[in-house]
Amino acid sequence: MLFAHDTECSLVAAAALVNTAGSSGEGLPDIAALDAFFTSHSYSGRHEHTEAELRAVRALRPRLRRIWYAEVDEIVSIVNALLREHRALPQLITHDTEPYHLHAVPRDAPLATRIAVEAAMAVADVVRGGELRRLRICEHPDCDNVLVDLSKNRSRRFCEAGCGNRAAVSAYRARRAAARS
Repeated sequence: MLFAHDTECSLVAAAALVNTAGSSGEGLPDIAALDAFFTSHSYSGRHEHTEAELRAVRALRPRLRRIWYAEVDEIVSIVNALLREHRALPQLITHDTEPYHLHAVPRDAPLATRIAVEAAMAVADVVRGGELRRLRICEHPDCDNVLVDLSKNRSRRFCEAGCGNRAAVSAYRARRAAARS
């Protein structure tokens, strides 16, 4: 494990949230989709199941996406702004079956606040560890998704939307066409 478990989970969730606003359409079209996102990324605490909450979570996406494109000083500015805005106060917490990990806002804080702060805390760990190159953009030419490369050898190139398979099929077809020529 490269980072603490909660850091990795927050990074993956942040990338997944950013990718819900990709070129393939709206990935959080309704409250049911937000409910599924909440569950699939193991969020706990307050979840209102409202349109207002959905709008607040969607509103985070451009700020979080910027992290994948920015230089380190701008990333630090984004992280610090999110932490200040939401009055983050990190504390060690244990709940459910999770071991001690950091929470920087109360569990009853709005979902968008918790997502923003958890993402900011995770990115802070990435910056402190000098591992910003692990925050990448999918290399498939038709994709603008972001990804977190948690592989040991920093070799992940494609997002989880099937781009790796599409690239492999394209390369295979190109080799076959070249062999026939």
